[in-house]
Amino acid sequence: MGRLVAGSLARFALLMVAVSVVVFVLVSISPIDPVQANVGQAAYANMSPEKKAELARVWGSGIPLWERYAAWASAFVQGDWGTSLRFNAPVLDVIAQRAGNTLLLMAVAWVVSGAVGFALGILAAMRRGCVIDKLVKGYCYVLASTPSFWLGLVFLVVFSVRLGWFPLGFSMPIGVSAVDMTFADLARHLALPAITLSVTGVANIALHTREKAIDVLESDYMRFACLRGASEGRALRSHGLRNLVLPAITLQFASVAEIFGGSVLVEQVFSYPGLGQAAVVAATGGDVALLAGISLVSALFVFGGNLTANILYGVVDPRIRRGEEVSADA
Repeated sequence: MGRLVAGSLARFALLMVAVSVVVFVLVSISPIDPVQANVGQAAYANMSPEKKAELARVWGSGIPLWERYAAWASAFVQGDWGTSLRFNAPVLDVIAQRAGNTLLLMAVAWVVSGAVGFALGILAAMRRGCVIDKLVKGYCYVLASTPSFWLGLVFLVVFSVRLGWFPLGFSMPIGVSAVDMTFADLARHLALPAITLSVTGVANIALHTREKAIDVLESDYMRFACLRGASEGRALRSHGLRNLVLPAITLQFASVAEIFGGSVLVEQVFSYPGLGQAAVVAATGGDVALLAGISLVSALFVFGGNLTANILYGVVDPRIRRGEEVSADA
């Protein structure tokens, strides 16, 4: 297990370098001019050439790519992530202010989608071939092909505009400070984005749990338990549930990347001030320092989820861990 963690950390360091390089390259070849995007077209049109050149020098748009990357990487390893052009604040401060909203949204969606998907998967397996099973599978297939931003727009129109059950967006009521905001205000503004992200994340865990539950229900020890007089549901709770929970959890940890990717779109639809919305603002404004910082934090989320899933896979099936140790010794 120690070798697995050490190898994963080495891959994580390489991933951080690769992500930062890709971000700088993509921003450099982007047609967006950071100066024009951040000062506005009207102000840019009336600006003197000398002022444009000075701003380009200050914001680094006229400096060669590798010089900018070397300067950024040198400051990054010393704990300085740079300054955001769009927010006029240190990148670490911007990320710290918005990471809490994104983590809360992802945590709620992660737990709800996992619990609902697990329950639907078991229900479909116990009613396999019946109407309930077909409804669950159809529901999952439709969700798997539904873009989260489109579903968010539908929920926004129906539940916020037409029914008025939820706010139109943001993470707190307009005109209310964070100090005065209550838990009820937080829950009302978080509910619809979290529901949207949860609904789209149900499909994978439900379908996976259904297949695993069917295998368990058709196993010899389950048949033996049923022959001894136990009902299928009771036998599944007593003997089969432990074989389903851990694989479902590992799959949930591996789906962190999908949840984070969906949160970017959901935050944009609901104007939810998280890392996803900040990433869109940074990308459209050529804010390479902020975009690189958010990309590295995102990679950390995804890597952490995948590493946890790999460790849990080794716990579920020791043969995986032994195979990794044998390959490492070789």
